[in-house]
Amino acid sequence: MRRALALLLVPLLLGATAAKPVLVPDVSRRDIQIAYSFTGAELLLFGAILYPGGREPDADHPADVVVVVKGPAQSIVMREKEKVAGIWVNAARTRFRSAPSFYAIASSKPISQLVDDRTRAIYELGLDSLQLSPASGATAEEQARFAAGLVDLQRRQGLYYEAPGAVEITDGVLYRAAVDIPARVPVGRFTAETFLIRDGRVLAAAVREIDIRKSGFERFVEQAAEHDSLAYGLVAVALSVLFGWAAGSLWRRF
Repeated sequence: MRRALALLLVPLLLGATAAKPVLVPDVSRRDIQIAYSFTGAELLLFGAILYPGGREPDADHPADVVVVVKGPAQSIVMREKEKVAGIWVNAARTRFRSAPSFYAIASSKPISQLVDDRTRAIYELGLDSLQLSPASGATAEEQARFAAGLVDLQRRQGLYYEAPGAVEITDGVLYRAAVDIPARVPVGRFTAETFLIRDGRVLAAAVREIDIRKSGFERFVEQAAEHDSLAYGLVAVALSVLFGWAAGSLWRRF
């Protein structure tokens, strides 16, 4: 009897698993090279939503799409300025262990209309849901203040931003969104995550990787500084002395 019941349940469980839609994402550029003339780039994220059994999407109950582009995590120290005797000095400070060096989120609707706070925190959907991992023993209030300061600083530099309504969905199957990569973007391995959401639940997720790296003379300088720091330092000092001597000679001549 138990075996027969188990055999009956297996197709039902398999059918429930297969009933979920699948995301097939892609990006317009998997490799972005930064040279001295780099002024930024536009990254296009696009793809398709495959429904089980080839069925058509429910036009009366459509799903939404959210795309998130993240740069490599880094440790950041935030310092708070305080005016003492008319002079601005560093006061309190805190360190965040895993702040993304770049974060951009685009969605078909505002995130607050798609998922609750708990789901946003789990998937880090939105700037106010980033898990920055503060390393100091500061109070929760201080951590929140420094986190807000970090997000504001990165936003003003163009490294953090949100674009609600920027994802276009065609016929409930095809989607596309454009994300601007600023000129001062850090290098490293980036991830482009896509989430399919309906009724406040994440139905499917997929990830693509993007490499942003320096090229040309900038890449040569970076590799020299990383792999042969002594020679790089000596050459930098020698060039500084040479340029200083040349500038002094020109000044005495004219």
